[in-house]
Amino acid sequence: MSDYFVHESSYVDMPCKIGKGTNIWHFSHIMKDCEIGENCNIGQNVVISPGVRLGDGVKIQNNVSLYTGVICEDGVFLGPSCVFTNVFNPRAFVERKHEYRQTLIKRGASIGANATVVCGHIIGAYAFVGAGSVVTKDVPDYAMAYGNPARVRGYMCRCGQKLPAGDAPTCGACGIQYRKTREGLRQI
Repeated sequence: MSDYFVHESSYVDMPCKIGKGTNIWHFSHIMKDCEIGENCNIGQNVVISPGVRLGDGVKIQNNVSLYTGVICEDGVFLGPSCVFTNVFNPRAFVERKHEYRQTLIKRGASIGANATVVCGHIIGAYAFVGAGSVVTKDVPDYAMAYGNPARVRGYMCRCGQKLPAGDAPTCGACGIQYRKTREGLRQI
């Protein structure tokens, strides 16, 4: 008996690592050589390709495909039908598996429904990418980015509330204080 749940309609190709308390729901395919942390929730019709790494507490909503090169740190949220790529200039008749680009989604980041993340970029810690956005460059820690192409439109607290403008914003909901630096926002 395993210490994680896999719905009977899903496939898990071994070898792979799946952490305790993880749930894998209907019609999903977990491919060999991936790593899934503890207490993750993998929704319906999700594909996780070889080499993908998920930290603890990752929540993946329905209809998401994570291709080789995607890494999600702890506490990442991936909204329904968000899209990841792993080759910058794909052609059906040209094999480019040696050109896979890594995409890193850092701790606590959220990506909204139907957002597209072009490969080779970093989504910063606790960043928020709005629904339907197209990410074509790195998103800084705590940034709120949306649009096509996604642009930083403000900053979010780690609790998920929009922060007021300024060089030293304080979250009105939880009281956490931040400071802007050259690299972006940092918690004090």
